[in-house]
Order: sequence, then structure tokens, then C-alpha cells
Amino acid sequence: MSVELKLRTPSIKELAGIVGGKTECFGNIDTDSKITSVTTSSGEAVDGALFCAIRGTRVDGADFIPDAVSRGAVCAMSVSVPETIKSCGDFAVIVVDDVIAALGRFAEWYRDLSRATFVAITGSVGKTTTKEFVASVAGVKFKTHKTQGNYNNELGLPLTLLGLSEEDEVSVIELGMSDLGEIEYMSKIVKPDIAIVTNIGTSHLATLGTRENICKAKLEIASGLKDDGILLINADEPLLFEKRDEIPKNVGMMSIYNRNGDYRALNIRVGVDGITFDMIYDNKAITNIEIPILGKHNVYNALTAYAVGTLLGMSDEEIRRGLLNFVGAEMRQRIYEIGDLTVIDDCYNASPESMRAALDVLASFSSRQGKRPLALLGDMLELGDYSRLMHDQLGQYAAQSKVSKLFCYGMMSDIVAEAAIKKGIRAENVFVCLDTRDPQTMADMIFQSLEAGDVLLVKASRAIHAEKVIECLKKRINKAKARI
Repeated sequence: MSVELKLRTPSIKELAGIVGGKTECFGNIDTDSKITSVTTSSGEAVDGALFCAIRGTRVDGADFIPDAVSRGAVCAMSVSVPETIKSCGDFAVIVVDDVIAALGRFAEWYRDLSRATFVAITGSVGKTTTKEFVASVAGVKFKTHKTQGNYNNELGLPLTLLGLSEEDEVSVIELGMSDLGEIEYMSKIVKPDIAIVTNIGTSHLATLGTRENICKAKLEIASGLKDDGILLINADEPLLFEKRDEIPKNVGMMSIYNRNGDYRALNIRVGVDGITFDMIYDNKAITNIEIPILGKHNVYNALTAYAVGTLLGMSDEEIRRGLLNFVGAEMRQRIYEIGDLTVIDDCYNASPESMRAALDVLASFSSRQGKRPLALLGDMLELGDYSRLMHDQLGQYAAQSKVSKLFCYGMMSDIVAEAAIKKGIRAENVFVCLDTRDPQTMADMIFQSLEAGDVLLVKASRAIHAEKVIECLKKRINKAKARI
């Protein structure tokens, strides 16, 4: 990723002081030279760029410094200066102990130059969708900056913040994690005015062991929250609700079931293309709030975005307009047609909670359309010792959801299939493909099972690349149509 610095362009000398590094100069480089952009890819370096030479397990970014310099980079940030790069041009290297940590210090300094209101979001499920909802609402009234793609970790976050501009009035930042301490670190860089925890799920059980530890990790988002900031939590999640009085910050709560919620949804009505609900807020009833997305779980995301809108001083009409303007992120519950097949494409990521929510959407959508529900369910990752149990439970839930045809994809697919058959799906309606390197075989199984008007849910962890099955299936369908 490469970002242009729009708030301020520090000199090489100034940047070395910010990150606590030592500068080594080569050729005729002037340390007063300005850094105008930042990149982690030498191929994206341009004139005036800072190239961050990340050292990985297989590749040392320092080896690519000559390439970055040849493209116009004036400076590199690296843990080492290999002898081979000392004669490749006029440039400087800021030597640091850890490039990612140094980049974090740079981003924190840069963030402090911004006058925007910062909203930070984490959670086991729904953080990206919530980010998009919040950005959509804020964008009605304010110039809004947000995390792009999956740049939500210790490397992606600094690059996101370095993309801020003077015009930005609200910044919506997504924070992901894989272990304790990571969200605390990132929250202290962001220093949010508003922090959000969407829920506590079972992702990362492999590293954290228990949901209680996951809750602890997610609540680290309050570490960097400003003293007068507010933490928004899901009051229907018992682990979060129980912690509400222990959090040394102002807390606001979203709920559907818990009557203690500050923003409480009721009378939820599911339509063909979206959801309408009413809300109790500040002892007032607000009726007929609409969102253009299916799934009861998305009501929580909309409640959170509504809460942020009120905290930003927006009117009810402005917030409603922002909710209606919502567009989901790529590969997250996009509904489209391939020939006579309707696809619910939700294959960006998966956890037990999001799998069940997606199956609920499939059941509701197909029932209202009067069509057969089919599901391709791929492996869920990062579940550790709980993986077999949770894939078994997924198969059971698919059967309970009355899926007509079930396509199980990945190393755990036999477990999902066996559980679904035991729970009532006929064996001839369950298909297994263990090898995710062979999306064509899975696509062929689906194609041979299709009837006109079917609805197919595709859901799996990102590393399974279930979107490749959709690509292969699309080619089969289009090829068959061409023969007619």
C-alpha cells in the first residue's frame, strides 16, 4: 500500500526524530528533503517516498531498497543497511529496531495533526459492516475518512492514519487483532473520541483460549479512549454487559433484547430488500428506521451507527439518510444473480456466529422469494481445540435451517456434512470437497444440483477463497446459457 501525506510532509531529519531512529546518508542526499508519501512496496515508490522495509519470515524488505530508490524514494526505514545498497544513489536510511513499531510512532504523530473526530471499532463479528454503516451516516454531514479493505492491524492501521487529509472531519477506524495487547497498542495510537465493541464471538479461540479472554482483548479499545470519550457496547452480549460498570469511561449500550439499552430496537420487520425497525432512545420512540440489508444482526450495526450520529450532533433525518445510503464492503452479503441463480456472496470471512447469521439470512430471503435455499459452507479458521465441535454445530444448524442442498468445502467439510446428515438432511443432498485448491470440482457439484430460481449462500473464512468457486460456477452457468 502507498499513501500520500496530505497533512504535513516531514523532512528526513524530522522523521528520524519522530520515530527515534538513526540516519545514515548516501550520495548527496539532503536530510532536509521532504517525505511526501509512504509505501511498504518498493514497486509503488515514487519521487519523495519513504519506503518502509518490513522484515518478514521469508523476505527482508531491506533487499528492495535499491528498487525503491530507483523509482524516486528519498528515504528508507529499515532495521539494517546491507552493504549492497550503499552505492545505489542519493538517499537516506533511518535505522530503527522495529520498522512496524516505528511506523506506528510516525502514525501517532501524524494523527495528532488532524482535527477530525475519531471513531474506533472492534469486535469478533460485524466490525467491518459497522464501520461501513458509521462512515455512511457520518458522510452525510462530514468529510469522512475510513479504513480501507483489511488494513486494520499493526501495519495497516498506521498506513490508514497516514492517509488522513486536512479536509477530513470524521475518521472511522477498524481495529482487528489476534492476541492480547494488540488493540491496546492500536487504540493508544488512534486516541478515539468514540470507541465501539460490536460483540464477543469465538474467533481467535486458538490463541486466546476462552471467550472471556477475547472480551478482555476487545475491551482494550478503551485504553486510548479520550477522557471525555464514550464506549459503545452491545448490551445483549452478557460478557460486555457484565463489564459495563468496570469500564472507567462513559458507556452507551445498544440492544434488541436488553431493556437497559440506551439505543433499543423493537418491532423489527424483515422485507425483501432490507429491514425496518423502531427504536427507543432518550425516552423517545423513533419509528420506521430503514436499512438496505438483510439479517437481524445488522440491526445492531445500524443502532451503533445511529448512536454515533447522535454523538456527532446529527439530526434524525441526516442519520436515516446515511443508513439508507449504506453499501456493504466487498464480499460481505452482496446479493446478485448469475443466470437463474441468486447468490448471497458473504465469503470474506467466517466464524460460528457469522455462519449462523448468514444461514438465517438465507432462510428468510429464500422463504420470502419462494425459492430453494442452498448453502456452500467452507472451513472456519482460528478456532483451535474447538474447531471440530463448532464445525459439527455448524452442520446441525444448517440442517435446522432446512437447507435443501448443502455443499461442504475444506478440510473440516466431512464433519459439517456428517452432522448435517445426522440432524436430518438427506445424504444425497450433501456434497463434500476437502480440497480447497480445486474450486472447479466444488463448482461442478453445485452446477449439477441447481434448479431454476435457487438461492445459494457462499460463506467461508477468507483463506478458503470461496469466491473462486463462485467464479468457476459463473463460467459453467454462462457456458451452459451460450449453448441454448
